[in-house]
Amino acid sequence: MRDQEPAPMDAERRLSTREAAELLGVKPETVYAYVSRGQLSSRRVSGGRGSTFDAGEVEALARRNRRDGSGGSGSRASGSDGPGSGSSGGGNSGGELSVRTRLTLIESDRYFFRGVDAVDLAARHTYEEVAEWLWTGRMLPGSAFTAPAGFVSVARRAVEALPEHAAPADLLRVATVAAATADPLRFDLSEDAVLGTARTLIPTLVAALPPKGRRRHDEGPMAHRLWTRLSMRDPDKASLRALDAALALLVDHDLAASTLAVRVAASARAHPYAAVSAGLGVIEGPLHGAASGLAHRLLQDVLEQGDAAPVIADELRAGRRVPGLGHRLYSGEDPRARALFAHLERIPRAEPALLAARDIVETTARHVPLHANVDLALAVLTVSSGMAPTAGETIFAVARTAGWIAHALEEYGERPLRMRPSGLYAGPRPPQPLPE
Repeated sequence: MRDQEPAPMDAERRLSTREAAELLGVKPETVYAYVSRGQLSSRRVSGGRGSTFDAGEVEALARRNRRDGSGGSGSRASGSDGPGSGSSGGGNSGGELSVRTRLTLIESDRYFFRGVDAVDLAARHTYEEVAEWLWTGRMLPGSAFTAPAGFVSVARRAVEALPEHAAPADLLRVATVAAATADPLRFDLSEDAVLGTARTLIPTLVAALPPKGRRRHDEGPMAHRLWTRLSMRDPDKASLRALDAALALLVDHDLAASTLAVRVAASARAHPYAAVSAGLGVIEGPLHGAASGLAHRLLQDVLEQGDAAPVIADELRAGRRVPGLGHRLYSGEDPRARALFAHLERIPRAEPALLAARDIVETTARHVPLHANVDLALAVLTVSSGMAPTAGETIFAVARTAGWIAHALEEYGERPLRMRPSGLYAGPRPPQPLPE
């Protein structure tokens, strides 16, 4: 027998922890677990202990849990890549957009690029080779990307004009627009033309980023070029391999929010530069590309205090989700995190950050069954390499540009403007009187 839907509640009414737990059918501790995952927001009781919760928000979560069959256990949270919109669908199902794609499949705590295990690909091939595989379905050993000098010059001038506090996504978005202005053939959406854009845009974006110190590598593997834009330290072989693996692992992840934006742009036949700009406009959110920066700062706090417990307590007390933990698409550990941690374990200077990351996971696991996601692994890489908190966002954006172009290329082969859902109007019924 189906459970009855609860009567609608006043959206302004606040629930106590006990009331929220009863509505959700969970223990009070699990309510705070939902807060840590970003699925509920809380407000501290003025002048007292405990928190209150928005009744409408709790009711919506209860409905989702029943619909998903997840009950009250719900061990999945959202990392830098939110839930995909379905790899095998072709329309609307249950109110969620579903898009048929041949690129990435996520199932059973694994993910695959064109049917091949993505972790295995990243272990055996460079970022450039994995990108080529995603674009063409062909493995091209020794693949290398070259940026035209004219494109780089225009992109660098544009980036240099930005204020010093500009975020990584700002730099990359401006560089993308500048590169587009230098390409008179950008409106050619044929497969060969789009692939040509892909192979020149990515190295142009990296070359446009200001170097750390006086070193600037514009040749060689993409990971080596990118390293000089992120760290003043001289990289060893293991560190460069870890960065290359991170790029390859992050190439694509089904229809994350930014990728969906790219496909919408491509559906309207925006050129590849404009489609990539759409993706860059989305990743700045703290629940997407910028999530690794939050994990970076958390990891730094744990290293400074020498113990994860007080740092985690402060996050939960403030009503924030603990960054770097859990993913809605994986019930266990994020496979990208597991693969990247394996590379980081080969770097001696990464050991303190690795131990701090394990402390974060173990401390949180005492109450909530969450595993590390790729944001925490990226944070270990950036913290141990002397990079800024924003470095993970840069790595994510550069890596994902390859996936965005793969999705744009796929969308160009579909019916134009198909990514046009209908709105469900919920406002006052017309006719209404003219406002005074």
